[in-house]
Amino acid sequence: MVKVGVAGYGVIGQRLADGVVLQKDMELVGVADVAPTLAVRALKEKGMPYALYNAMPENQKLFDEAGIPISGTLEDLIQKVDIMLDATSAGVGAKNKELYKKYNKKAVFQGGEKNDVADVFFHGYANYEKGVGKQFLKLTSCNTTGLIRAVDCLDRAVGIEKVAITIVRRVADPGDYHRGLTNALKVDKAPNHQAVDLMTIMPHVDATGILVHTPVTHGHIITVLATPKKELNKEKALEVFSQHPRIRVVRLADGFLGNASLFRYARDLGNPRGDMYEIAVFDETIVNSGRDIMFAINIPQEAVVIPETIDAIRAAMEMQNDRLEAVALTNKYLGMGKWMQK
Repeated sequence: MVKVGVAGYGVIGQRLADGVVLQKDMELVGVADVAPTLAVRALKEKGMPYALYNAMPENQKLFDEAGIPISGTLEDLIQKVDIMLDATSAGVGAKNKELYKKYNKKAVFQGGEKNDVADVFFHGYANYEKGVGKQFLKLTSCNTTGLIRAVDCLDRAVGIEKVAITIVRRVADPGDYHRGLTNALKVDKAPNHQAVDLMTIMPHVDATGILVHTPVTHGHIITVLATPKKELNKEKALEVFSQHPRIRVVRLADGFLGNASLFRYARDLGNPRGDMYEIAVFDETIVNSGRDIMFAINIPQEAVVIPETIDAIRAAMEMQNDRLEAVALTNKYLGMGKWMQK
């Protein structure tokens, strides 16, 4: 049983903790945070299902005043685990890395950290083997994670030569105020980092892209124009996508009109927090343009990286050396792909 700790109990950290608990071959030792945030206060109100560790000892008085029980410091948690999942704010993980090195522990960092924080820039489906046995792994961002799922899926079926992407990006997570209230779209210079990151994971694919920030909170939409090495029509693409446990094919005709439809559907399914681990491909957006194929996908940014982070635990801890065996276990314990059995 691999012992896991989570540093940072925010948007991603909460979901990582829940995801680890679902794995039958892992044990969540505890989570750490720096203050009695709303997420931590909710943890208390739920009866403290997870042991909480204080990542900033000088804030102990704040926890005491809020009546939140503390099981120790972040350093105490690190010593009790085999691997840490670092879901702290960008830059904090790099500082925490010194503690992980001090106690010779493995760690998985999220997409906000710089790539040089880790030995491997990791994706469960695309390059699992490169992460096997490594001490420090770093996940791709939410957009890149979902994008690579889709491109890797087609690449393994027919080969992909190049992709051009456009990302319609949500400006902030639900409940965030730090980006302010806006009535504008903002364009980043090309190529966006997601295209560059895709090429880092899949160097045989030429990628470029444009990113547009939008004043919404529930999910990103990415359009992909892919050049396959073999003939690829809509029927074949649908067949390939439909066989992937982390890709849900949806239809506009059924009411899946965009990001909000998928968020609402996740809530109607009873998924905690309205989370959806899988990306969605919109059936009616799959079209050929000459030999190229175009499609649109939805990225549920709050939860999409959870499966790949759990894959990273499996790789780093050498729980499974085989890619397909590893991702299949992650999928099974997270309950992914149930819609494929109906």
